[in-house]
Amino acid sequence: MGLDAARLYFICDITHLDALEPALRGGVDIFQLRDKDASDDELLRAAQHARSLCDRHGALFVLNDRPDLAVAVRADGVHLGQDDMPLEEARAIVGPEMLIGRSTHSAEQIDHAHGADYIGVGPVHATPTKLGRPAVGLDLVRHATACAAVPFFAIGGIDETNIGAVAAAGATRAAVVRAIGDAADPEAAARGLRAALAVPVG
Repeated sequence: MGLDAARLYFICDITHLDALEPALRGGVDIFQLRDKDASDDELLRAAQHARSLCDRHGALFVLNDRPDLAVAVRADGVHLGQDDMPLEEARAIVGPEMLIGRSTHSAEQIDHAHGADYIGVGPVHATPTKLGRPAVGLDLVRHATACAAVPFFAIGGIDETNIGAVAAAGATRAAVVRAIGDAADPEAAARGLRAALAVPVG
């Protein structure tokens, strides 16, 4: 699975890692392990497990915020927020082949995400995973559709009730946290979200 074909992006912390394998069965193409509270040892163990599952299902594996650990576990990518290290510094650590993702929250950030291989655009809706960050709404998704120079994933409060509107705004890729991680049936949740993006698998 390459980035161009990836449509559904699942993000979770270590405590929700049980949802990963069913989510992969349901159509998740790219997974990010994001846990700001775990120790390096805990992150490494979880990342190695996630790497194995993603390999088994042909999905991309991304580690949040830690280029050094991403290299150590042979991740496919590392994801950086606006307040994390500069992209140039991360690139020097991970080398030319690893994907680097960047969170964006404004048209200016989308237009100047130089050096990123993909961007996250949001939060589209208010979400408890990003407390204090105002929702950007669908207008920013429309801007990304028209102007983003790299693939983008709409993110933030996206679930089965609103992913259709996100797709209608032009997004062909979406990233979710709670819509899969908190689902009673992560496989079914992933399958429904993937179908709502209206893009054939592969």
